Amino acid sequence: MIFSPEYTFYAKAFIGLLAIVNPLGAIPIFLSLCAERTVIESKQVARTSALSVALILITATWIGDSVLVFFGIGIPAFRTGGGLLILLMAIAMMHTKQSHEQKVLEEMDEAREKENIAVVPIAIPLMAGPGAISLLIVYAQLVESWGNRLILTTGVIVVSICVWLALNLAVPIGEKLGATGLNIVTRIMGLLLSAIGIQMFTSGLVKLLPGLG
Repeated sequence: MIFSPEYTFYAKAFIGLLAIVNPLGAIPIFLSLCAERTVIESKQVARTSALSVALILITATWIGDSVLVFFGIGIPAFRTGGGLLILLMAIAMMHTKQSHEQKVLEEMDEAREKENIAVVPIAIPLMAGPGAISLLIVYAQLVESWGNRLILTTGVIVVSICVWLALNLAVPIGEKLGATGLNIVTRIMGLLLSAIGIQMFTSGLVKLLPGLG
């Protein structure tokens, strides 16, 4: 084998998280919300959005499982539900629309009137939404030590840097790729995400119903 199972695990976690967050898919809404803002203000929004994504997802990585314990939710059940949610998001992405995009669009007019749009709706729910949070909680449960969670945290930071770069370069990227190019990227991410969602769903279901194994 070229890659060790551990390397494959973290690579899959990173790719899955990047696919769910989908920084390129957030560009059209970011440009719309920042249309009347100066370049400096847009860059500030991009930076704050990236930091917000990092904080939300790092929090999910480290204390998400404690929240599940508090509410008495088992990991197999959460894995099954999270896998189903991610699969539905993937299907929506392959139809070139986010599953929570309608909610974001409803918030856009209100957001334009607010001074701070970076956290809501750009960071959450557009990028660091329920799907990304669910994925990280499940993967964090699968690692055994704080060191391994630190590796997951590093992946979150890298994804957040990708968010910052994508939003910071939103205008040239949008002009270069156009609506068609962004839709193609979103569909590819959705395809990768569907495989991860199905795997999470089936593995959780087998734990809940051992007879299926």
